[in-house]
Amino acid sequence: MKAVVNVFLKEGVLDPQGKATHHALESLGFSGIDSVRIGKQIVIALNSSDQAEAKRSVEQMCETLLANTVIEEYSVEIVE
Repeated sequence: MKAVVNVFLKEGVLDPQGKATHHALESLGFSGIDSVRIGKQIVIALNSSDQAEAKRSVEQMCETLLANTVIEEYSVEIVE
């Protein structure tokens, strides 16, 4: 079983990397882009057979270490 964690800055938090990427895409001729947000993805291999318990455990990992919950949001998906 795997957990896929996506971490992104909360709305309203300045994302300089996203802003720079947005500018670069526009300068390369790509149009119709409202904004770009850059995040990170963490994939964790789990030794568990209980999907609900695995999700609770990974959410605790996010709250403790993987995400700075003051400025970041995260989502957890458990994949078998």
